[in-house]
Amino acid sequence: MIAQIGLSILLAGVLVYAWTEYRRAPVISILSMLVATAGLYFVWLPSHATRLATLVGIGRGVDLIIYVWVVISLILLLNLHLKLRSQSELITILMREIALANARAAEPSK
Repeated sequence: MIAQIGLSILLAGVLVYAWTEYRRAPVISILSMLVATAGLYFVWLPSHATRLATLVGIGRGVDLIIYVWVVISLILLLNLHLKLRSQSELITILMREIALANARAAEPSK
């Protein structure tokens, strides 16, 4: 019971955060709310997670939730990596443009 309350508080925090960030990133916010809502459902009804796990061929509900969590984490890591790479390339282009602009400005007038 203590674990259920603690997990519920954490998942409720995720719901509140996702709701406040809706204007900035609506797709991520909606997905976060869906995952947190599913988490709350399975926290309070763990037998349903076990039933769902046996339907897809996994022994326990906890295992199913861990596998799904790993997949979601890997997708988020890939997304973060791609965004960081894009930002790095953008900074490189910007620095090249600044260097060229400074080189043109430093040329002596004829």
